[in-house]
Amino acid sequence: MNNCIAHQDYTLNGKISVVEREDGILTFSNSGTFIPESVEHVINADAPESRYRNPFLANAMVNLNLIDTIGSGIKRMFNIQRKKYFPLPDYDVSNKKVQVSIIGKVLDVNSAKKLAQLPSLTLQEIILLDKVSKARKLTNEEAKTLKQKFLIEGRKPNYHISSIVAINTDEKEQYIKNRGFKDDHYKKMILDYINKYGSATKENIYQLILDILPAVLDEKQKSNKVRNLVYALSKKDKLIENQGTGRYPKWVLSLSKLDKPDKL
Repeated sequence: MNNCIAHQDYTLNGKISVVEREDGILTFSNSGTFIPESVEHVINADAPESRYRNPFLANAMVNLNLIDTIGSGIKRMFNIQRKKYFPLPDYDVSNKKVQVSIIGKVLDVNSAKKLAQLPSLTLQEIILLDKVSKARKLTNEEAKTLKQKFLIEGRKPNYHISSIVAINTDEKEQYIKNRGFKDDHYKKMILDYINKYGSATKENIYQLILDILPAVLDEKQKSNKVRNLVYALSKKDKLIENQGTGRYPKWVLSLSKLDKPDKL
């Protein structure tokens, strides 16, 4: 609250607001742009800003010990949340407003403790993993940092925690759901279905593998995944062919597959 008062842009005639929700989330917001480059920049620099929007007010509040004097308040808040195994603070600095949401309870105590206790994991890396767990977008540089340490897997923008993190945080089942299976696994399921029932429609194939497609994909991405698998089986592998129409395909095993049933 004191930081909201000190850094509010009073020329915008906005209000400082505090909202406490029943689910344990506390949100503070004030008007004005976020002067530092980013929250990550503040945490990495661990030093006071070179300028303040309201220097007289800020200095007065520093003298009264109402706000931090060395610019490490944000980093300290992240560390406090981390040590308590609470989710990390969420910042929104868009639309000329600074908003921070803080969750004052443990959402998953076992996962949180084990993640926080992973050796050699820095605060910056935990912040990035927190973004992944919340399905937030990573920059190319952030993704590169996590991939180099084998902390995440997947392709942009559908990253998920790696098997190394999953093992340490008892999230092995969620890891498999997020990662999905190799394409050959899906292809074999499709071929087995067609071999057993003689043919398969687009809807048959979609329903067959829908539940085991990567959990990080949305509905459109899952549909594209199915389309790509069918394309690969028909055009690249030459294992199935369409005896229906373009709009209503009816996929059957191709002659090459019938001649060589163990090709895939």
